[in-house]
Amino acid sequence: MTDRAAARAAKSALATQLSAAPGVVGIGLARRDSGYVVKVDVADADAAGRVPRDVDGVRVVTEVVGVVRPLRSRTA
Repeated sequence: MTDRAAARAAKSALATQLSAAPGVVGIGLARRDSGYVVKVDVADADAAGRVPRDVDGVRVVTEVVGVVRPLRSRTA
């Protein structure tokens, strides 16, 4: 079981490591089983292959979500 503090520290380390990695579109925390994991959203399977399975003993999970684009703002 990984507590939230350990997962946050691992997320921070992974965000630094993946900051220039193509295809990584988001990094966050998620609850799994009875603890936390670092969740990495990626644009495609190639990007998922570049993400480590764990960081400092904290499990990392990936999900292919596709390319993320901002919503267009609506004006009146």
